[in-house]
Formats: sequence, structure tokens, C-alpha cells
Amino acid sequence: MRKKKKNNTPVHIFIDEPSEKQKLFLKADTKHVGFGGARGGGKSWAVRTKAKLLAANYPGIRILIVRRTYPELMNNHIRILKSELLGAAKYNDKDKLLTFVNTSTISFSYCARDADLDRLQGVEYDVIFLDEATQLSEYQMRAITACVRGVNRFPKRIYYTCNPGGKGHAYIKRLFIDRRYNETEDPSQYSFIQALVTDNKPLMRENPDYIKQLDALPPKLRDAWRYGDWNIFEGQFFEEFIDDPEHYRDKTWTHVIEPFDIPSGWTIYRSYDFGYNRPFSCGWWAVDYDGVAYRILELYGCTSTPNEGVKWTPEKQFSEIARIEREHPYLAGRNIYGVADPSIWDTSRGDSVADTAARYGIYFDPGDNARIQGWMQMHYRFAFDCNGFPMMYVFNNCKHAIRTLPLLVYSETNVEDLDTEGEDHIADEMRYFCMSRPIKPVKSEPIRDIGDDPLDQRKYHN
Repeated sequence: MRKKKKNNTPVHIFIDEPSEKQKLFLKADTKHVGFGGARGGGKSWAVRTKAKLLAANYPGIRILIVRRTYPELMNNHIRILKSELLGAAKYNDKDKLLTFVNTSTISFSYCARDADLDRLQGVEYDVIFLDEATQLSEYQMRAITACVRGVNRFPKRIYYTCNPGGKGHAYIKRLFIDRRYNETEDPSQYSFIQALVTDNKPLMRENPDYIKQLDALPPKLRDAWRYGDWNIFEGQFFEEFIDDPEHYRDKTWTHVIEPFDIPSGWTIYRSYDFGYNRPFSCGWWAVDYDGVAYRILELYGCTSTPNEGVKWTPEKQFSEIARIEREHPYLAGRNIYGVADPSIWDTSRGDSVADTAARYGIYFDPGDNARIQGWMQMHYRFAFDCNGFPMMYVFNNCKHAIRTLPLLVYSETNVEDLDTEGEDHIADEMRYFCMSRPIKPVKSEPIRDIGDDPLDQRKYHN
């Protein structure tokens, strides 16, 4: 393909023949375009090709490609583009900038942590590509895409290539899969092109066994990587957590259920995790006669932005908690046993958070803060027995627990712990509750019919 800028200096752009899904991506004209959803769909190729075509068609356009780390940028984009654009664009390693002969530019930036966003302050781009967008947090994606602005004739576009999983999973899923938008988002400006490995014809031709590798994965991981299932993804910490509305009433093979009236003889608990800049979380639990726990109510101090706290003082938090316990029919008149993060007893800065709670009649015992053991207790309680019943349920009015638990991922540095940069505040207070009532692993073997052998003697003679 050959394009010319106004002074007739030629720009040579060569591209391979795209797949049908890649053609849709290259032609997409909404402001926000999602592409991918599964492994091997040709996402990085699509990013490079679209960036090259934009640079050739719009002399002077400013384009940005973002990945989580610089090595990913180098291996997936910079090295390849330098080779492909030899003679058409010059690369400046210091500025991480490709400048075309028609003055169009492609910049490269990485964002492994929030501090990396400082490099983008005050910078304007016409088009931004977030390659492997779900590896960035929602906050990072919002901050980066805010740089798409400027008064000129160039198209303003944001392209997101993505697979299920990662910090930004919920944000991308909401926008492109569930298509749930807030008042500031225009649904007509969002489009998504699902690309599977079978859509990548060059990969199928050069590496036909790759699809067999995907098919050999465990079922849940195969569904995510092979078929782009956004309900399960690589690295999910509580992958056993199930929200199945079809079983809300019978309570089998689901952890989320419909609320019901709490019997007077059940024990009520309160678990709490303090937060100010980050959300605080207070959950209320009912425990039945068999030790099954039900999360019946929650108060979560989060703004409309995930993982952003409402900045309530301890006084305001416990004033509201006390009001709920006086007035809510689940809690009014009940004895409530509290457990909380041990850090709320810290008095190094004056009165502790626990002291403030006590002034409102809210009392806690220090929770056991053993992280790995606590997560295991949650895994034990989420496990289904042979009949599909777990030891822990969540009422479907507890929206934030249902939203945040499936999004937590494993730590990159401690394979048995979860990533503390995620929205883990509800999980923390659930962990304190579970450690206050530890259980043994649930046995999931089916119960054998003993028939006419009540002493199970045949087991020893067969």
C-alpha cells in the first residue's frame, strides 16, 4: 500500500492480508473499539497495522501505543515496526518515538504502575492503542485515554485489544461485553470485535498445533483462552465463586442466592475492614445451625469509580453502621458479634478506630490476619459438597461482594496470595470472618448407598 503526504513525499506501508475480523478492526470508526477476547486472535498485528495506516493517511497525526512493560513494547511493536518502516519512519530511542517522513508520529509508553502515568501529563494524542488493555487498571486506562484530545481534523480513536483476565477485566467487560454504561458514556461510541484463534489464518497456517494446545487446557482456562469466555480468566483467585441466577432459589451450585428472612435462632456477625482513600467494608453475616454462613448485608464505602474510597471519617462510618443495626429488619434487636482488621486498634495517632467504633456501640474482636490460612478458609467455604451446597452464600443484594470477588487475581510475587493492588477490601473482611469460625475442607465424595450393609462390612471383604 502506498500513500502520499501533501508535499508528495511517498510513505510506503506494506501489510499482510488481514483476516475478516482484522478487516473489521481496521475499518471500525467508533471512538472506542475493542478487539480480541481470546488467545491468538492477531491483536498485536492489528495494532501495528492500524497505526501504520493512520500514520500514512493523516500526515501529522499523533499516535500512542501503550503496553504494561517496556520489554513488551519492544518485543511486540517497536522492533517489528522499525524493520517494517525502514525508510518510511525513523525511530528515536531516547524519546521512544517513530517519526514518519510525512511528520506523523507513533509514540510508545508503558504503564506498570500508577507513577508511570506522570510521563503523559499535559500530552495530547489523536489516537491511542491500549494493547492487552486488561493488564492495566481501570484508573490507568481512564488516565491514559484522557490524553485523546485536541482541535484538529484527525479522527479521535481509542483502541483496546484484550483477553479475559487482569486488573482491567471488569472495566473492559462492562464496556464491551456487558455493554453497561453510565451517564457520561455514549453506547453508540463503543464497538467490540470478537477474534478467536481460528480467525488468525497466518497462525493457523504456520502453527496448526496451537489450537490443540488450547484445547488441552483445563476446561475453565480453555473457555477463556480458546473461546474468549469473560466469566473466567487466567489467574482468577476465587475461580470457584459462582453466581448462577437459575439456582438462586434452590441454592445449589451457586454462591449467590435470593435473600430470605433470618430465623431468630441464627447467630449474627459483623466483619469490618477500615478504609478512607480506599473503600471501607462492613459485612453482616447470619450463621445457621449447621455452620453455613450467609452474607446478608453490606456497607461498602466506594465511589462510582472502583477501588476509590468515599473518604468518610471513622465517626461517619460507625454512625451509619450503628443506624443500620438499629433499623434494618435483619439486624434490629439482635446480638451482633464483630471481628475486624487488628490494625484498627492502633493508637499511634491518638484514639484508635476501634475506640471510635465503641463510642457508637460498635464492638469488635481483633481478627486473625493470617492471609494464606484466611484465603484457604474462604476456599473451603466456597467448595461445593456432592449435592452442590457450599458452606458460604452471598445474598444477591450484596452487589459489591458479587462484583469484586471474581476480579481478584494472584500475586505475581507470592503465588499463594492475592494481588493486594486489586479491590480486595471485601475479601479481607470476609477473611477475618472466616478465620473467626474456621472449618475443615468440605468432603465432596458422593454418599454411598449402604443398602443392607449398615456396618459397611463389605468394604473390608471385597
